[in-house]
Amino acid sequence: MGRAPGGHPTVLSCFSGAGGLDLGLEAAGFRAVGLLETDEDARTTLLANRPAWTLLTPADVVEAGTELRPRHLGLRARQLDLLAGGPPCQPFSKAAQWSERSRVGMADPRGQAILGMLDLLESFRPKAMLIENVAGFLDGGVSAEDVITARLDQINDKYATSYSLNWYVVDAADYGVPQHRQRVIATAFRDGQRVEGPPPATHANRHVTAWEALHSLEPAVLPTATGKWAALLPCVPEGGNYLYLTKRGGGPELFGWRTRYWSFLLKLARDRPSWTLPASPGPGTGPFHWDNRPLAVEERLALQGFPPGWVLSGDDRDQVRLAGNATPPPLAEAAGRQVAAVLGLSSPQPEARAVAVSPTTPQPVAPAQLPTEFEGLVGPKDSHAGEGAGPGRARQSPLNTPAFGPMAGQVADARNDRATLLVDAL
Repeated sequence: MGRAPGGHPTVLSCFSGAGGLDLGLEAAGFRAVGLLETDEDARTTLLANRPAWTLLTPADVVEAGTELRPRHLGLRARQLDLLAGGPPCQPFSKAAQWSERSRVGMADPRGQAILGMLDLLESFRPKAMLIENVAGFLDGGVSAEDVITARLDQINDKYATSYSLNWYVVDAADYGVPQHRQRVIATAFRDGQRVEGPPPATHANRHVTAWEALHSLEPAVLPTATGKWAALLPCVPEGGNYLYLTKRGGGPELFGWRTRYWSFLLKLARDRPSWTLPASPGPGTGPFHWDNRPLAVEERLALQGFPPGWVLSGDDRDQVRLAGNATPPPLAEAAGRQVAAVLGLSSPQPEARAVAVSPTTPQPVAPAQLPTEFEGLVGPKDSHAGEGAGPGRARQSPLNTPAFGPMAGQVADARNDRATLLVDAL
């Protein structure tokens, strides 16, 4: 079984989640010989949407690394084309840098999961390995780069292979995903090949907007905003966040400048891609819909680039988590096509993506007046202590910077100041 039925190149999927990486690789021509995923809601999701996919046991990647062998999948060593996965990202995520104890990289047990994937690499010795993850997975002081490189060197010494880690940070919006989402794409090829740059961007000059992705959807359930500050959402302009309600933002001064976490009361702009979707948002954590409510699950999947009709299992919280943790399929497809090209494998022609085009994007609705119950809170507030006082400032990126009114270009200073991420229980 050097090839899947139909002569397709083969992939073994690790940390499969809601199936975003697998969908993208499928579109790039790969066929899965098996998927490894421990989360029961994710496993139910995969079976519900792709019954033909094979969920392997043991499901845990670390355990599979010690037990799963090529012969169990009808392969010999070196026959597998691609080993792919998105290891748990929380230990490396910038969303955790508000706490020195949260973003600890390989010191976190979840960070050790990559070692199981590397054990599988040693057993299967595929032609290539592909990893998708948050940028901090390989870029930053707690990255996994040194651990991965050292393990690849051990494998190379033992088996005379030439795996070498090669990675780039990309924005998913450049690949047709209606969402700005910084991700790292890493590859290692058995025979020493290297990609010459990030996957060729298909939408760098024309991002898909949130309006194009969402305006034709009819979600089964429209969530309602809850929490202490929910009534303030209509007072924030589309594409803005709580900073509008500070002394520099143009609205009534309810909060101190840069004293809240950046996604607090953050709203979508219809004419731009979404901001990054979180996996475990609190009641005040955006992005919120321009209709001043949380995003429905169908909308979250659309903003991740999933095909229509993809369903998620579990309760509301589980579905939000699965959607937020997923790899955007169009990004995975671009990465898969690049790997296939380096290996000299053919890929099917890209399918036209069904984005419901609207003749016009409606103009933003003007911010509403402040509800009376908040009027007593208006007044001078202390601002953030200043530059350098927020964690990770040197690692900031402009990608998630909303531009509205006098705040354009200034919000980047705030996006990583998350000392109050668990704010007020909202």
